[in-house]
Amino acid sequence: MAASSDTAPKTNAKTTGDDGGHSAGLSRWLVVAIPYLWLAIFFVAPFLIIFKISLSDTAIAIPPYTPVFEGFGAIGDFVSQLDFENYVFLTDDPLYIEAYISSLKIALVSTVLLLIVGYPMALAMARASSTIRPTLVMLVILPFWTSFLIRVYAWIGILKPDGLLTLLLHAIGLMGPDDQVQIFRTDTAVYIGMVYSYLPFMVLPLYSALEKMDHSLIEAANDLGCPPWKAFWKITFPLSLPGVIAGSMICFIPITGEFVIPDLLGGADTLMIGKTLWTEFFGNRDWPLASAVAVVLLVLLVVPIMVFQNQQKKVA
Repeated sequence: MAASSDTAPKTNAKTTGDDGGHSAGLSRWLVVAIPYLWLAIFFVAPFLIIFKISLSDTAIAIPPYTPVFEGFGAIGDFVSQLDFENYVFLTDDPLYIEAYISSLKIALVSTVLLLIVGYPMALAMARASSTIRPTLVMLVILPFWTSFLIRVYAWIGILKPDGLLTLLLHAIGLMGPDDQVQIFRTDTAVYIGMVYSYLPFMVLPLYSALEKMDHSLIEAANDLGCPPWKAFWKITFPLSLPGVIAGSMICFIPITGEFVIPDLLGGADTLMIGKTLWTEFFGNRDWPLASAVAVVLLVLLVVPIMVFQNQQKKVA
């Protein structure tokens, strides 16, 4: 009887341990599965739909392309009508190549400008007193409380020839009474709008990286006679590289496909792939060609990021 009473708790403990291990394994599986399910529904599935449309042909119908999937019984005819004509057309027409190059150039220049403007802001926030840091972070994200479209329209009122900037320069005597600022509808206005709109996306990752840095390293460098500028390049900047990379990617990727800012602030010569997509979808109603443009843009952005991430894993 004693032996039986001794073995019973062990059996219960083993059973409980098995149940606990099963529950932990299920929890870990759910933690991994839910994000992948989210990506499958809201990224992979829409991408496959767009990719299928890019292999279709334009038609005066609803939807404005053929073929349309009508069931697995006609899957053979459906697949046989798909082709890569739209991708071939993209390589033949220089307009689209110029739009891709111009979009990448504007995105690169805007990202560099954002880094130049945002890094000092983030560094000052990270070195500020801990009591005022939350206030500084709130001031950075404060523009998000206003509609993005309204903020871009506000820049129209500032940059147009008879806008607030011209009135200000007249008031302080830096411009003659008959002169006007000729910035609106130029690439300069586009860069101003990009930097203003995406600055929080650059500042916050930089601040997160700089705020975690051990400031005693800077003090040790100063004690050893290292000049401040050299301590910055040898210690501060290398330690903030994760924030630099994160902020640059967060800004560069959406700027490449930006539509609103170049459409409202840019001129006729401002060529970006976002405006080209809009024209093909809603102006020409050429959904297959527009889908091909979108697929190529996605590949141009995703492939370099994947290569970079693989290189980072090898280095780590």
